[in-house]
Amino acid sequence: MTKELLCQAVSKFLLGVAAVGVLLFLPAGTLRYRNAWLLMGILFIPMFSAGIVLMFKNPELLKKRLNAKEQQTKQSLVIKFSGLMFVCGFVIAGLSFRFQWIMLPDSISWAAAACFLLSYLLYAEVLRENTYLSRTVEVQQGQKVIDTGLYGIVRHPMYGVTLLLFLSMPLVLGSVLSFAVFLAYPVIIAARIRNEEAVLEKGLEGYAGYKRKVKYKIIPFVW
Repeated sequence: MTKELLCQAVSKFLLGVAAVGVLLFLPAGTLRYRNAWLLMGILFIPMFSAGIVLMFKNPELLKKRLNAKEQQTKQSLVIKFSGLMFVCGFVIAGLSFRFQWIMLPDSISWAAAACFLLSYLLYAEVLRENTYLSRTVEVQQGQKVIDTGLYGIVRHPMYGVTLLLFLSMPLVLGSVLSFAVFLAYPVIIAARIRNEEAVLEKGLEGYAGYKRKVKYKIIPFVW
């Protein structure tokens, strides 16, 4: 652990909390948006805990996860579209609460929160299985193909987990319109996977054989 890495992690965490808070509570026009507090709790408390664990157990992986600057033009566009999706989805959720646009019952929000937390556990397992996981598409020095555990079931378990996480968010917020916005994510992630697999097949030894062995990308028996 270094002081620089600690400062980077803390600053990004606080910036994330502030950004999500502004995007949700400002459109809502109130701090009494309980679903927004619920989402921020299940999002940032586990994130903070995972950050502490990585800081001491695997600071190199934490450094990779903090680096989100894509070098490839196609992947940079994917990141930008994802960011736009989050901004629009959160703002619409806040506005939906303010004006009561097709709000979901609390039971669905709590069920979505449970799904979100379960997905977080799967997220932690993916990080445990694959220490090469950066947030950018690249082939790292010494990288090897991981084909056990969740990677023996689908080729991109991390994207499968993020699909569950991101589609749960608008449901936790209780907004049908926000959920409609987040349905753009499967399209966005399909474009990212297509480009990433081309990079890995070209630069990572054994990846072509791994694709033949593990047929499905993120959803077993479906895709």
